[in-house]
Amino acid sequence: MNNAKQFYINGQWVDPIDGTDLDVINPSTEEVVDTISLGGTADSEAAIAAAKTAFKTWAWSTKKERLDLMRSILDIYNKRADEMGETISKEMGAPVDMSKTSQSGTGSYHIQGFIDTLEEFEFERPLREDAPRDKILYEPIGVCGLITPWNWPMNQIALKVMPALATGCTMILKPSELSPLSGMLFADILHEAGVPKGVFNLVNGDGPGVGTTLSGHKDVDMVSFTGSTRAGRLITKNAAETVKRVSLELGGKGANIVFADAPEKAVQQGVMRCFNNTGQSCNAPTRMLVERSRYDEAVEQAKAQAEKTAVDLASREGRHIGPLVSQMQYDKVQALIEAGIKEDKATLVAGGLGRPDGMNRGYFVRPTIFADCHNDMKIMREEIFGPVLAMMPFDTEEEAIEIANDTDYGLTNYIQTEDGEKANRVARRMRTGMVDMNGMGRSARSPFGGYKQSGNGREGGVWGMDEFLEVKAVGGWFPDAPNG
Repeated sequence: MNNAKQFYINGQWVDPIDGTDLDVINPSTEEVVDTISLGGTADSEAAIAAAKTAFKTWAWSTKKERLDLMRSILDIYNKRADEMGETISKEMGAPVDMSKTSQSGTGSYHIQGFIDTLEEFEFERPLREDAPRDKILYEPIGVCGLITPWNWPMNQIALKVMPALATGCTMILKPSELSPLSGMLFADILHEAGVPKGVFNLVNGDGPGVGTTLSGHKDVDMVSFTGSTRAGRLITKNAAETVKRVSLELGGKGANIVFADAPEKAVQQGVMRCFNNTGQSCNAPTRMLVERSRYDEAVEQAKAQAEKTAVDLASREGRHIGPLVSQMQYDKVQALIEAGIKEDKATLVAGGLGRPDGMNRGYFVRPTIFADCHNDMKIMREEIFGPVLAMMPFDTEEEAIEIANDTDYGLTNYIQTEDGEKANRVARRMRTGMVDMNGMGRSARSPFGGYKQSGNGREGGVWGMDEFLEVKAVGGWFPDAPNG
């Protein structure tokens, strides 16, 4: 990008005040894609000041003005969707075909979702029919710090930027320093669409730098963060001094419960879902719990699916998985695979340590299956964030529920059974924010978020809008007075 070392502040690309260079690495080749700047305190404060000034007018923009802007953003985004997919593929390693469809596609999907939600949303509502002088007003919370991850960059940027725009907030986006170029391309799209000066700002940086400034600054009214649970704790602590709202979408360790009467392809599909995006998804079904009568067959099916999972360069077309995002992530996944082998409880049935055969560079990992696991093992309790599946048997429905819920996380669990009554019964008992059954995903505008250490907020649809709104109760309202 021509402006890769710049930040987008107050409607224009500007040079850093106290930036430091950082290379963006192609994880397939370990070569430099581009060089960005990591901003410092002065850069962050300039963006915050621009957002604070812009809030005075954008907060009073009309619903029509916001809808017109969002429709313009969607139109331009769709025209540049392939460019977005190619950018994401280079910076974080998603295979290019998958990146142009799934990765880039999440952006247009969520932009359209928030257009539809805003069309239906009422910012002024009566308390109830018998209280005509009581009015409930939904108002923008203010200046928002948006901190997004590298694994699904456009998915998370759209889930934060669009509801902030829709509700009348202003914002500073800090995309992940590992996948920043897609965020900068998104800033170009917003600029072309005519976002007013200061409403949207972008500053690249790392967590200890820009992230800490955003989460602790007195003029930032809210922080919306997606990333690791460890980072979420630090942000919450730093934000506490200014008592700002903190919305967190954190890690997961999803259980996939496969009952004996599960659909025929349940195991194969579960492995594919676990390995999608090279396992770098917080909602991946990484613990497969299988009813004992079907367990041995399931292990063989999982092994076969892992062994036929192709691994290749992100730049190549086709249905394969790519590399992990970075050397650090590669080392972490290797360490956890090694821990699984050394614990001497589980059986390594596919994959293992090192790169796939024939690959001597790039952050590639062998698709790995562990069988005969126990829920106290490290690989069953820690979020690995790689193409690694841990399997264990269960005997009863009650045992499966207990194992599934025995985790610090609570993002997404999965249920596979053709018994509708059992499926619904088990879904009610899952301590997770989301439950997917028999391979059926949730519909557009469904809320995304978790229980426990998976976070405390919801993204998507009306729930995603609510995160960015304050609720004001007014008594003595004049219902017949003209608006003004």
